[in-house]
Amino acid sequence: MKFIIALSLVFGATPVLARTTQIADLQVGETVTITGTVQRITDSDEFRLKDETGSVLVYIGPNNVPFDLGEKVTVTGIVDREIGQLEVYARSAQRADGSKLAFDHRYD
Repeated sequence: MKFIIALSLVFGATPVLARTTQIADLQVGETVTITGTVQRITDSDEFRLKDETGSVLVYIGPNNVPFDLGEKVTVTGIVDREIGQLEVYARSAQRADGSKLAFDHRYD
């Protein structure tokens, strides 16, 4: 696992430690936060996210994928197995500019 320190821009604020998981370390049933680049949009509600250790499908249905190819994003969600491969069912995401998205989901 990799740790990222997110520093607040507010003077005197204490840094916050956000824990991220590398894609190669994903385990079914875990709630994880992963960071990577959008490698491919595979469907209107699914895309492939890639980091330096591998890639994984990310499902955001019934929402449409709001990201562009090559965009760096951080996704938080639950790891599951779909047709033999790992997939992250995203609950939220954050763009490189800091903007956040929450996903309406119907996969519980």
